Amino acid sequence: MKGFYSRKLHSLLGVIPLGFFLLEHMLTNFSAVEGGSEGFKESVAFLNSLPMVLALEMFGIWLPLLYHGVYGMYIAFQAKPNNNRFRNERNLRYLLQRISGVLVFAFVIWHVFETRVQVALGNVTHEELGGVMHEIVTHPVYFILYLIGVISAAFHFANGLWSFLVSWGITVGPRAQRVSSNICMGLFVIVAILFTWSLFAFRGAEFQAEGTAWLEMTFRTLAG
Repeated sequence: MKGFYSRKLHSLLGVIPLGFFLLEHMLTNFSAVEGGSEGFKESVAFLNSLPMVLALEMFGIWLPLLYHGVYGMYIAFQAKPNNNRFRNERNLRYLLQRISGVLVFAFVIWHVFETRVQVALGNVTHEELGGVMHEIVTHPVYFILYLIGVISAAFHFANGLWSFLVSWGITVGPRAQRVSSNICMGLFVIVAILFTWSLFAFRGAEFQAEGTAWLEMTFRTLAG
């Protein structure tokens, strides 16, 4: 019974609030496509101007993310895929959900360390995050890893949303589950495209000057 409620909470947090956070993060990053460097800075500044932003982040992002991530690792490594015996779509999505969860967990730790942790340590300001992202995604290996990370996150969210609708009794019949599956997979494609588009935007020349300035400041700090 305890495991039942733990899994229900894990499923719920994956949609509310973490699903909303993923979509908000997607839109914030996409502002780099629409408005370039200034557009991205304005989006970041807006988020940081919200009232009680620290409480919102703590209870709306970090604590749910910690529970969902850690318990998700437990679920992933307890899983027993049987794709060799039953090669159907649901089994494949079950396996991909566990694999993508592990990839996203590692990616989020790296991404948070490169961005939010550096801001908290005073090594980077919010205004310099665009330059930081430029330096990351212009590195060929890092760009591929980021690409894998954002596509995995998009799939994990969209497929998890479909699973949430099924497990919470919202889509009961085969037709409802088929329709919701098409909608969720369409959402996966949209989210993956917008995140990928944003990565290419951060590679642009508009962010290059910020990235160069940030690196120079970092080197001066280390040298001094």
